Amino acid sequence: MEILRQRILNEGRCLDGGILKVDSFVNHQLDPELMMKIGEEFGQRFAGLNINKIITVEASGIAPALMTGLMMKLPVIFAKKKHPSSMTSGFYQTEVKSFTKQQFYPLIISKEYLKFGENILFIDDFLAHGNAAKGIINLCAQAGASIAGLGFMIEKRFQQGGIWLRDKGYHVESLAIIDSLNDNEITFH
Repeated sequence: MEILRQRILNEGRCLDGGILKVDSFVNHQLDPELMMKIGEEFGQRFAGLNINKIITVEASGIAPALMTGLMMKLPVIFAKKKHPSSMTSGFYQTEVKSFTKQQFYPLIISKEYLKFGENILFIDDFLAHGNAAKGIINLCAQAGASIAGLGFMIEKRFQQGGIWLRDKGYHVESLAIIDSLNDNEITFH
């Protein structure tokens, strides 16, 4: 997706440890028009897959997932990172490691919203090592739901998460795939 690649080149910053800072349009401040185009693109790429729901992880995945849900006319669930006291009807839970924060956190989805037999589309902002995706796959397996596809705004190919997911047979779509980040030089696949 050329518009996303251009925004990454113009506004993205390479940080130590393979981190790409894009908080001017994804992680801190959002560009609603860009998010709408991203939703349209994912909607086209995953059309016809008989998807029932879209799942993401709070917080940075919510905007692209919501726009994709709008385009596909599907509900969007976001996995919570803390168990709220209002979640009283049971839940699925797993634990994942955050690449950028270097800590473990839970992912929790209420049993009210994730059901046996559903076909799920996972949408997120980044794909690095695939930890969030693996967590969502685990939650869906607990519920007896299937992963129909996984969509990512930005994939950092050099961190192998996309390769692992594709090798496992998952349908993965990434809108911008980065091969390397070096001294503020971004190389796309």
